[in-house]
Amino acid sequence: MRVLVPELTKEAKPGQFVHVRCHGEMDPLLRRPFSLHGIDYEHGTISLLYQVVGRGTRLLAEMPTGAEVDIMGPLGRGFTIPEKAQNVFVIGGGIGVAPLFPLVQALKHYKIEQTILLGARSADWVIGTGQLASLGVKVEAATDDGSLGYKGFVTDLVGKRIKVIKPDYFFACGPNPMLKALLEVTRKSGLDGQVSLEERMGCGVGACLACVCKTAASGQRPVTSENQKIIKDFEYKKVCSDGPVFGAGEVIFDD
Repeated sequence: MRVLVPELTKEAKPGQFVHVRCHGEMDPLLRRPFSLHGIDYEHGTISLLYQVVGRGTRLLAEMPTGAEVDIMGPLGRGFTIPEKAQNVFVIGGGIGVAPLFPLVQALKHYKIEQTILLGARSADWVIGTGQLASLGVKVEAATDDGSLGYKGFVTDLVGKRIKVIKPDYFFACGPNPMLKALLEVTRKSGLDGQVSLEERMGCGVGACLACVCKTAASGQRPVTSENQKIIKDFEYKKVCSDGPVFGAGEVIFDD
């Protein structure tokens, strides 16, 4: 879905999201969070990529061209590109590829070498390989059934490619099990990065506390599956306002 929102677009950054009311009435009551899949600063539009899975997304999919939609944003903390980054991995799992497109464009603008690694169940679920390739970046896919690219999880593909390409940073978005496995792979190689979390939200602005995640308290070392039990000091942060993008060493995936 492409939406004309010039004032919002002026402030939007890669990795941020918007909160959308799916209908003009009170049902469904709660807004739905959607990552910024595209940011067109010149034309004042944003693009939203979503899968129709329930009443809210079905109502959005049924909207005709030219209809008005109630959008709140941009919200949350987006990606930050470190000055040291010269050769990076951009890793997406499933619909988690959505917020990575504006990031890829920003990396290209700053002439940072990047390799895009995408994972999905099968070839039918791999999103945006053609669009990304048209930007002139390297794109590789991993599918569970081997119908496209590497047969296996994208985290396994990362483990293999990291030894060859030797990136100096990574950015990732996807389901929590994927991110947890990814952090174990990248930490073994000493690779730092940022992860964007997928989470259900109520208010989207940090008031309802429905989207908290556990993070290592200040001063604690990065958490791995082997040392999670010895991390005693932790704190909760809100994905909607403290994130959705966090440093790779912040989030504790122990659930």
